[in-house]
Formats: sequence, C-alpha cells, structure tokens
Amino acid sequence: MPESARPESHTTRDVNVLLTSAGRRVALLRAFRGAQRALGLTGSKVVATDLTPLSSAFQDADAAELVPRVTAPDYVDRLVEVCERHRIGLIVPLIDPELPVLAAARERLEAIGAVPVASGPETAAVSDSKRVAAAFFERIGLRTPRVIDPEAALSGYEPFPLFLKPENGSSSIGTRPIQNKEELAHWWPRTSRPLLLELVTGVEYTVDVYVGLDGTPRCAVPRRRLETRAGEVSKGITVADDRVMAAALKAAAALPDARGVLTFQCMVGEGGEPSFFELNARFGGGAPLSIAAGADFPRWLLEERLGRAPAIPTPAFKHHFAMLRFDDAVFVADAGDLLPEARRS
Repeated sequence: MPESARPESHTTRDVNVLLTSAGRRVALLRAFRGAQRALGLTGSKVVATDLTPLSSAFQDADAAELVPRVTAPDYVDRLVEVCERHRIGLIVPLIDPELPVLAAARERLEAIGAVPVASGPETAAVSDSKRVAAAFFERIGLRTPRVIDPEAALSGYEPFPLFLKPENGSSSIGTRPIQNKEELAHWWPRTSRPLLLELVTGVEYTVDVYVGLDGTPRCAVPRRRLETRAGEVSKGITVADDRVMAAALKAAAALPDARGVLTFQCMVGEGGEPSFFELNARFGGGAPLSIAAGADFPRWLLEERLGRAPAIPTPAFKHHFAMLRFDDAVFVADAGDLLPEARRS
C-alpha cells in the first residue's frame, strides 16, 4: 500500500459528507469514502440526497435521503433536517442550480456544523451565466471567445462559422456550431436563453482548480478531453500545461468568494494560449481523473474541515495520467419499492 494511502493511526473525529443531487456520481462518492478511511475517520459516512431513489449514487451511499427539487420553497429546510439527522460536516453540491441556493444558505448551514463546499454569490453568478463568465474572463485579461450580436451576424457584419449555446446550459445540451445565416435564423429561437459566440478551435481542456475552504487557490489540474459522452468526459488525460495552469489559477484568484473545487473549460489553439469560455463552481464530472492522478480533493477538503493544512504535493498530480470510462452498475436487491407504481402509492 502506498504511504499516502495508509490510514492514520487514530481517529481524530468523524466528518460525515453529504453529496447533494448525487445522481450517477458513484466514483466521486467512493473517492470521499476512501479519503475518510485513509484519514482514519472510520466512523464517518457519505450520505447522498436526490429526487429519486433510482440513482446509482443514492443506492451506493452509506445513507440516503429523498429531497424536493432545489427550486422548491422548502428545499433548504429539508436539507437542514438531513444535515442535523446525519451530523453532516461537509456538503458537496453536484449540480449548478444548487450553487446560489447553498451560497445564500451558508450561514444557516454552518450554524449546525455543515460547511458547504460552495462558492459565494459572485462566483455563483459567473458560474450560472456564460455571458457573465465571458465578461469576467475579459475583465481579468484572459482570452475568451467574443460575444456576437446576432443581428450583426444576420446582417453580414460577422463572419461564420459561429457558435451557439444556451447562456446557462449544461452537458453541452443545445450547443452547436452555426455555419451560416439560415442556421442562425433557425436555431436562435429554438435555443433557451441563446448566446452567440466567436467560434474558437483547438484542443479542449477542463481544468480542476482546488481553492479549498479558505478561498486560496492551491493547484490546477488540466484534463484534456479525448472523448465525451452525453456532454461528460468519457476519456481524458492529465496534461501539465504551465500556461493553462497559470491562467486557471489567475482566474480562480480573481473570484472574490470562490470555495472548494472549481471547474474551468478552455480551448488551446496553435499558439498555445488558452481561451476560457466556462466556469462551473463545483466538482466536474471528470474530477475522478484528477483525484486518481494524485490531486486528492476529497482528502484535502476533509483535512481542512478538521482544521489541518492539507498536504498538497508538488507537483500535485501525475502528468499524462489517463481515464478510460466504461459502463458499470449498482445492483439493488428486493427493490420492488423502486418501481414507479410503488413510489406513487
């Protein structure tokens, strides 16, 4: 067993972790569970919440709770109940709509000992809107695709191809290159909160940045996307690109209330300068690659929650460490209550 994976000789105190909207994030759930064991927190558990028990992470968790949709008026009340019942020490949100909700509820949650691994409202606003993100990257001096006026494009003042996406979309849903005026006229009214951008080509990277619970950026892990599936990386490899890492750390440092793990997306063209186009202020779907490559975000967050300085190595991750995802399953015995008709009764 590697030295870094050896459990500590005694348990200081337990830190239970809550993954909200856990969905299919079993690999991340198991990474937190492994970090708890590696730190000797053998009485700790990973709890999951979701809208439905038909969730692999819900079924794989040490405990699980059904909650209403994040937009429901009683969502935070229900979350507080879950945190109190399970003595939660860290809350890890996994979908974008939860970020502003947890940012607004931070004081209430921290008052019961449940620390959200979530940024404040200013970072949540950059994460929520790709238009706001573009303005942020431009303001701090990072290259970013220009926002294009659709009327200028339709009038012939902007060259095609361009790129259309929903301003607050996710998983690449509704994103597409636009080759001409006819395509723009067709797709613009069919896109939710449409945003037209300069088309930037090159190699796409996702960059995980660890800023921890004190808001100090500590490391950046670029992950080159080799293949995606339903908008999430299915094959990827870490690349120690100094320019990408420096730019991502600069962006994280410019956010006034960043906390936890941030996920930036950028494109690197022939000149090597990254062009940033998105921020998700949460664990990205491909974060298990960074964790497996040595950037042990779950362990570092647990260490911070225990009041310790996380032991972040230099370099923080292995270069050219690859992830090749495949289908797996969580099996549930005696699962008749998971049938839709059973849940309606």
